[in-house]
Parts: sequence; structure tokens; C-alpha cells
Amino acid sequence: MNAQESTTTRPYLIRALHEWCTDNGFTPYLAVRVDDSVQVPREYVKDGEIVLNVGIDATNALQLGNDFIEFTARFGGKPRDIMVPVGRVIAIYARENGQGMAFPPPLDVLTNMDESSFGTAHMPLHEVGAADADGADDERVVQLVPTETAPGDSGDAPRPPPHAGPKRAALKRVK
Repeated sequence: MNAQESTTTRPYLIRALHEWCTDNGFTPYLAVRVDDSVQVPREYVKDGEIVLNVGIDATNALQLGNDFIEFTARFGGKPRDIMVPVGRVIAIYARENGQGMAFPPPLDVLTNMDESSFGTAHMPLHEVGAADADGADDERVVQLVPTETAPGDSGDAPRPPPHAGPKRAALKRVK
């Protein structure tokens, strides 16, 4: 099996972070982008997303599979069956300290985004990956690339903003 044929790492990372949260006494939360493939109580969905407590005390029969995350949980005192495709999970984190991992949004979210949705903090998205031979899209990696390097990101001194007029001399640290 080569890199192109390998399975996605997302379910393995979700399981690892769930275990880390549990081992450290934290409450694992899943942030999920909801569409028709996600089975959750729709009345708790806000802005197309839902945050689910997937802690041991909050779930029954939790299964963190490679394709789906399934469990039963109480919403408003009533038990509900929950089923989330792993590809719809956009983050897993500890409620107590926010530590965890975010994942690239699902492809349908990326294709619906336009430049206006980024506001002034726009960072171009570069997709890496391609459709496989039969035309089905494989999971793509999304790399966020800042348009300028922020101060402290590298050993270089921050660049002064461009301005009209004569060019100012600047020192550059060389390592």
C-alpha cells in the first residue's frame, strides 16, 4: 500500500485525542459540520455546526470507527442516536483547556466559500491532492498559507510596510 492508497489519518487522530482527553480527566468535545449525512438533533445545530460532548459519562455505546462515530446521548433528557461521518468532524478538543486538533473543513464547505467570507484576515487556500483514477475525490489536505510572515515567525526582522517616497535602509539579521 502506497501513500495514495492509504486511509485517512483523521479517525486515528480523533481516537488518540479522545483517549488523551479521557486519560487526563478532560471532557472531549467534537465540533461537527452538519449536512444530510449527519444524524444529530437538528434543533441543536447552529450555523450549520454542532458541538458534541463525547465523554464517557455523556455517551452510551460510543464507537469511534474509521468511517463513522456512533453513540447514544441525552438531549433535553431524551436519549438520541447520534451518527457522524468522520469526514464531517472539524475539530476535537478538551472542553477545559481548548487543547486539541482542528481538521480541514469538508470539501463542500471549501467549494462554497468565496473571498468575501474571509474578511480582512484573508489567507489563500491551496489544495493539495487530486481525484483518483476513477474520478472519485480522495481526502484533500488544505494548507493555509499567510500572505505575509508575522513577526516572530522567523528569525528575520519584521518588514516595514511599503510606502511612497525614497526607499528606507533596513538591516536584516543573517544567521
